[in-house]
Amino acid sequence: MPNHTTSSRFAGLDGLRAIAVTLVTVYHLFPQSPLRGGFVGVDVFFVISGFLITSLLLRPSREGWRGAPRRLLDFWRRRARRLLPALAIVVTVCATAAWLLGGDLLVGMGRQVLGAATFSYNWLAVADGADYFADTAPELFRNFWSLAVEEQFYIVWPILLPLVLLIPARWARVALVVAAAAGSAWWMGQLAAAGAVTRAYFGTDAHSFGLLLGIALALAVENVPERPWMRSAAARSASLSAGLVGVTAIVVAALIPETSDAATFPGTLLLATGGAAIAVFAGVWPGSWFGRAVDARPLKWIGDRSYGLYLWHWPVLVLVLVGVQGFGPEGGVPPWAGALALLISVAAAAASYRFVEMPFRRRGFRRSLRAVGRRMAGRPLSRFAAIAALAVVAVALGGTTAAILDAPHTTTAAVAIDRGQDALEDAAETPAPADAAEEEHADVIPDGTEITAVGDSVMLASAPSLLDEFPGIAVDAEVSRSIWTGPEILDRLAASGELRENVVVALGTNGPVDSGVLGEMSRIVGPERNLILVNAHAPRDWIPGVNADLESFADRHRRVWVADWNGAIAPHEDLLAGDGIHPGDAGGEVFADCVKDALATIERDRVRAEKQFAQAPSGRAPRIPFPE
Repeated sequence: MPNHTTSSRFAGLDGLRAIAVTLVTVYHLFPQSPLRGGFVGVDVFFVISGFLITSLLLRPSREGWRGAPRRLLDFWRRRARRLLPALAIVVTVCATAAWLLGGDLLVGMGRQVLGAATFSYNWLAVADGADYFADTAPELFRNFWSLAVEEQFYIVWPILLPLVLLIPARWARVALVVAAAAGSAWWMGQLAAAGAVTRAYFGTDAHSFGLLLGIALALAVENVPERPWMRSAAARSASLSAGLVGVTAIVVAALIPETSDAATFPGTLLLATGGAAIAVFAGVWPGSWFGRAVDARPLKWIGDRSYGLYLWHWPVLVLVLVGVQGFGPEGGVPPWAGALALLISVAAAAASYRFVEMPFRRRGFRRSLRAVGRRMAGRPLSRFAAIAALAVVAVALGGTTAAILDAPHTTTAAVAIDRGQDALEDAAETPAPADAAEEEHADVIPDGTEITAVGDSVMLASAPSLLDEFPGIAVDAEVSRSIWTGPEILDRLAASGELRENVVVALGTNGPVDSGVLGEMSRIVGPERNLILVNAHAPRDWIPGVNADLESFADRHRRVWVADWNGAIAPHEDLLAGDGIHPGDAGGEVFADCVKDALATIERDRVRAEKQFAQAPSGRAPRIPFPE
């Protein structure tokens, strides 16, 4: 029944590949676009792969079952020709570029290269505790997780297929595979509900329902005889309508913003998967108008090169951003960077398709190497081209090796945070003496015993400098805190009598602030204490709004001040870690200085208020930031 455009191609699949890779590419390169769920393009790829590979394995052979082992080896060899050459080029070229840039980009490079080379990237990432959806330093080859899932499928499924084919009834085979797909989706939902979103997304067991649905479709249409009515205008119109419905479902899924629960994992993914299955079925329908339309030349061109485009686009984006602004996509992707990465990726994918992928697919590994040998023995121009190609390969291999050997064990941000945590633990074991305040600060700003500091990882990284500047200060800081945690923390400290006269709060890094939450924190601090709100500095799009809201709140409330961390560190971003957020040693001193400046401002305001109060006519005291 399947509609073949050639002996080895199915109608509509190239166009659907183009749609899938476009969704993923736009999702990564242009995050401001409406395609907030464009990552569902990966699930479209899974459905296509499950259908295509199963259909190829089901093709009859003259050798019958006797030739099954040889056919299996031939299948794996063809997969290797298709996948490995382009993958090797991307890994070695991009790893070499990362080595030239250095820094946090090299963290975990050995694991990434190993995962790419062995198609185990997804499980190595899970074992290493990687978070696909976290705004942390990016992994250069993070998008390779899906290649690992597919390759694991290519290895296991051809071995299991003969067992499935022992089931005599077609409907029973299909039902078995559909039940397995439902089980996989259920397992993803369970993992997501438990908070293990990356495990749910990366796990082959939890994310195989797209592959299984493609398999079920291939089993369902296997050897279905073609009837004259299937090519009627009515049947073709119906298949066209079905294909449009399928593509619409895919696009709708791509427009739905992701969540961290079962609504997306697997909810939205199932919508895209179901749409892809419908579209594949419509495309392979005999004489399908939909298959012909979706395989239009521009889409077919992209579909043919979709593998290379998928490989290149994410590493290129990371390299462009790190090379220009010092940090990766976690800090946002300007439109110019996305456009530049797209141009480079398309050019690299086109060159890879012509000069790497197709030659290896046609000739295989041995004949390709022999062709290089013939060029070495040929005319000067051919010899020069061969030598140049070998030189590039040697440099790329050397750069990849250097990137692995030079990779730091952890990011500079993690180092800064760990240093702050160690400082807090040491301070807890060694209480500051009663006269810990520095003499030069006496009668100017309060000493540390009068300060409570509550913050996120930025304050945690700055803890050593805060402890040095304000001996005896009480610092309560943890990673990933947001402004919404502030009232609960302050309420707990107030209830235990640990809230001191000056309360410093730095919770603006991890998301927008809320005026109601700020008001609640001000209420808990009370009129007898000073509240200092530290503004934020980070390559995140919400930071300007955070700082404006903090400034506005301080202007409208008495005994509330702003410590200008953003203004203090902006001219000295070289003092920050590679993520452009967390301060190192010198950056921590800047953080402590901005808190000190805010405390000095409080003291100046107090003195000025006392003078104004003393000079004001009786009964007409001015409105000042302290109680009269």
